[in-house]
Amino acid sequence: MDVLVDAFAWLTDPENWQGPDGAATRLIEHLQLTVTSVVIACVIAIPIALWLGHIGKGGTLAINVSNIGRAVPTFAVLVLLFLTPLGLSVWSTIIALVLFAIPPILTNTYVGMREVDRDVVDAARGMGMGGSQLMRKVELPLAVPLLMNGVRLAAVQVVATATIAALVAGGGLGRIITNGFGRQDLPQIVAGAILVAALALVVEALMEWLQRRLDPMRRARRAPVRRPPDVIEAVTGS
Repeated sequence: MDVLVDAFAWLTDPENWQGPDGAATRLIEHLQLTVTSVVIACVIAIPIALWLGHIGKGGTLAINVSNIGRAVPTFAVLVLLFLTPLGLSVWSTIIALVLFAIPPILTNTYVGMREVDRDVVDAARGMGMGGSQLMRKVELPLAVPLLMNGVRLAAVQVVATATIAALVAGGGLGRIITNGFGRQDLPQIVAGAILVAALALVVEALMEWLQRRLDPMRRARRAPVRRPPDVIEAVTGS
């Protein structure tokens, strides 16, 4: 309990939030790493998954290949990137995080596309919709819930994993933890861990809210069913 009290005292000390090494600066750096990595992962994974889900071929292979990123520890990827011309740079961290974020986005988007009701797809084709129009107006809207769920999972995982940026002289909240280890300052280590956990929870809540807001079928599910006047009269007996 004493450690938690000391960690809370560290978090509430204004001096620890000021300057280039302050918690505020590290928080901004952590967010920048997270947003950059997730956006790049989305740009790579979503178009591939949408296309493979639309044509219904090659999806299993693509998912299995992307899942290799889950099997290889992010730290191991960083070590391998250290041997490249990138060396110890922020881009080494971003590439490692992108590889870590791609699997859930790719998998969920592909599954979302393949789980679209085939009867709905056939009906849309029967109405004369072409391939790209079918994907854009029918399959993608129905796949959005699972797609956004994949992005949410990736964002939360990247927030937690981005602490490794401190291992390659990068920024982020991980620097608070590594500096605490260097000084043998346990309250600072715990405070850094609390900040990472709190940020992950906030990102989880924001992404869940965004997932609901971007669901194009949400309004359709919540819209009241309007009955014709004759039906209303029959029910009320008037």
